[in-house]
Amino acid sequence: MRARLHDTVWGVVAWIAGIVFVFPVIWMVLTSFKQEQAAASNPPSWTFTPTLDQYAQIFDRNITPFLLNSLMASVFSTLLVILLATPAAYALSLRPVAKWTDTLFFFISTKMMPAVAALLPVYLLAKHLGMLDNVWTMVILYTSMNLPLAVWMMRSFLLEVPREVLEAGEVDGAGLLTSIRKIIMPIVSPGLAATALICFIFAWNEFFLAVNLTATNAGTAPIFLVGFISSEGLFLARLCAAATLVSLPVLIAGWVAQNKLVRGLSMGAVK
Repeated sequence: MRARLHDTVWGVVAWIAGIVFVFPVIWMVLTSFKQEQAAASNPPSWTFTPTLDQYAQIFDRNITPFLLNSLMASVFSTLLVILLATPAAYALSLRPVAKWTDTLFFFISTKMMPAVAALLPVYLLAKHLGMLDNVWTMVILYTSMNLPLAVWMMRSFLLEVPREVLEAGEVDGAGLLTSIRKIIMPIVSPGLAATALICFIFAWNEFFLAVNLTATNAGTAPIFLVGFISSEGLFLARLCAAATLVSLPVLIAGWVAQNKLVRGLSMGAVK
């Protein structure tokens, strides 16, 4: 009886914590269906007539190119990160190279420098190469931004691969590529999905580099959101509608990969 009461109490606490964390998102979605007057009312109005006017105005302002730029930069950079991080993590885990600890520290040390410290040289280099306001510049920068994290994550996942399985594959004549494709990848696929999703989210949400290196041709979704903060005031309902649209790709990706994401983030938690 006491154990059941204990589980019930913790279940209620978990639900309350979940509602507290999700409430801002729910409020954002509800506000996106309001008129500006209702959204700016103080105290907030809980009853209102839903409208799609804000979403219509968002598409009138041509949000599509910004979403496509973000999608292209995030997807291509994530693919590059996975392609580069997986063999690097393999060399640092299952087939450790010499001084692998120094290599790992070098990877993570690149995350210690503030982005603002690298902005000026990156800006000058991109300007010299004629790569300002170019989506491929963002692909390269997002790849370099996420690669150290992906290497560390993939290494922790690859360490979970039983060496006995690899040795059995080698006895059966499996080469390196065959072992990676048929033995390692099926085992670490949840971790691979978790790494890819986190890299995608970081690239999709990145603002600082995008606001300084893009303009009209390669502007990303976060840049589009800033346009609603002007000297005329804050268009709250319209901003919430735009933020809801910008959040959808990440939410959809997380929902599609939720099973592998949970398994991937919990790999190594229990021996």
